[in-house]
Amino acid sequence: MLMVELVAQGLVQGSIYALIALGLTLVYGLLRILHVAHAALFTLGAYVGVLVCNATGSLLLGFVAASVLAGITGVAMYRLAYKPLLGQPPFVALIASIGLFIAAEEGFRIVFGAQSLSFVAPALQQQIQLGGGVQFKLAEIMVMASTALIIGVLAWLQSHTRVGIACQATVSDPQMAQSFGVSLQQVRNINFLVGSALAGFAGVWVALLNNLVEPTMGSVPSYKALAIIVLGGLGSVPGTLAASLVLGIVESFGTIYLGQVMDRNAIAFAFLIAVLMVRPQGLFSRR
Repeated sequence: MLMVELVAQGLVQGSIYALIALGLTLVYGLLRILHVAHAALFTLGAYVGVLVCNATGSLLLGFVAASVLAGITGVAMYRLAYKPLLGQPPFVALIASIGLFIAAEEGFRIVFGAQSLSFVAPALQQQIQLGGGVQFKLAEIMVMASTALIIGVLAWLQSHTRVGIACQATVSDPQMAQSFGVSLQQVRNINFLVGSALAGFAGVWVALLNNLVEPTMGSVPSYKALAIIVLGGLGSVPGTLAASLVLGIVESFGTIYLGQVMDRNAIAFAFLIAVLMVRPQGLFSRR
């Protein structure tokens, strides 16, 4: 009973991590850039989702607005901040990304205020009874279902559409892909659009589950997402998904058995450090 509930709660948290880290993996696989400012898009999505939902009463409209705005902002980040630096060493883009993230946090504080925001009437809070006496909020079930659906759709698009095949070819060999007529610029725009939209989508879910949005809410998820893509093998989408779920489950069990010693975030980072000390190349990649 307790084990099943802990695993299920871990899958809920892991689904959130997967939505955030997937965008980072897409960007790293394509450009070899650690996109730290990705967490700012997560926070932006949370703010937009709360504000739109409170203004219109429609959670669906909040999700759509957050995903679209985060996606467009992600493409703008690429064009303005990363594209001019593609010929520079990778650490230059990393420094720019960190600066962009810090600036975004201050921007959120100026625009939305230092105080937190919340939903006036949070939706999907009904308790659902599953087998074995396990209870979940409807929102938690919807997080897992929507994450599974999105990942399934992206996997199908990647292997059955020209754009998806072009993205795979660009990751494998950009010069060869370009010689066959693939537009690198278009592929990069699409990757940033999709990855950023997923971050905004995840931000709304976290805001709904916690009923809280604040300017610095992206800080811890950004650190965890970076660690997850390393844990899963840099640039590996399946590895990122598996690492996200593993981390979520470890956190869930850790809060029960180690909660008096360390908090949830400390447990997660302790696990990540321990794993990377043994397998610095990640759990799901070869040396």
